[in-house]
Amino acid sequence: MADQYIEAMFPERLLDALAAPLRHLPSQCAVCRSWARQRLCEACVERYAAPRPRCRLCAIGVPTGVAVCGACLKQPPPFDHAIAAVDYDHPWDELVRRFKFDAALDLAGALAQRLLDTVRRSDVPRPDWLLPVPLAAGRLRERGYNQAWELTRRVAPRLPCAFDARLLLRLKDTPQQLALPPDKRAANVRGVFAVDPRRLPELQGRSVALLDDVMTTGATTAEVARTLLQAGADSVQVWVLARTPRPQDA
Repeated sequence: MADQYIEAMFPERLLDALAAPLRHLPSQCAVCRSWARQRLCEACVERYAAPRPRCRLCAIGVPTGVAVCGACLKQPPPFDHAIAAVDYDHPWDELVRRFKFDAALDLAGALAQRLLDTVRRSDVPRPDWLLPVPLAAGRLRERGYNQAWELTRRVAPRLPCAFDARLLLRLKDTPQQLALPPDKRAANVRGVFAVDPRRLPELQGRSVALLDDVMTTGATTAEVARTLLQAGADSVQVWVLARTPRPQDA
């Protein structure tokens, strides 16, 4: 796996040390193209990343004063909490697409900061583990990195909590969820994930936050949550950078 080979050759502390001087150089905002200290300027963050009320179980946008959306009241997900930094809408849909499919890793720090800010504002309990949703092996070879891991390794040390890219496994390749209608997505990921059996004791009685870039129907995160709970985790919550809004809210 390309990202793991890079980490083996160049530990993250060394990579961060090499990159540190560059953080003080001016950059162009990825949204408005104005000069800024970060890849997202303060004006665009204030305009496009303002906090909004969200369902505490699935992170969908809800009216002020509503704690849990109607869908979750009828059928609660297997995880305890969910938080999302932004809606998967302009400009975040394009930024996430570039980060995910075009190797725009220069955006990783700014996107991770949006999620970190959201976690710090929330009242969700801090987890023992922060784990990325794993990519299929073929997709990882093609892409060269797991975008969920790139966010995880930037968020977890600043909380802090334990984090790992290899504790949670993806057992087989499946069609991309985006290519399937919503009612087919749960079946597409059923039985796809597992915990490394040699490391089961590390999960026993522990709280886990599962991190992914985007949540649409929640089928993937729900399947991973069930896998973690069956492996002995005490509780699971879900952290995502972006949450796809309902069509009527888009």
